[in-house]
Amino acid sequence: MTKTINVTGLMCHHCEARVQKALEAIPGVEKAVADHTAGTVVVTMTGEIANETLKKAVEEQDYKVTGII
Repeated sequence: MTKTINVTGLMCHHCEARVQKALEAIPGVEKAVADHTAGTVVVTMTGEIANETLKKAVEEQDYKVTGII
């Protein structure tokens, strides 16, 4: 299962790494791949994870979530 998170504030590879690390620390997240040029993070999960949980992990890194698909 995958979800795409739209994020504002991703400016560089360091930003990508911070968000990826935060999301991959959530139990059930297999992989997170951030793309600062597109402003997205694709999250691969073993099962359903609440959008609010994903949003909180990103926003705790000082980035803004504008949507989750």
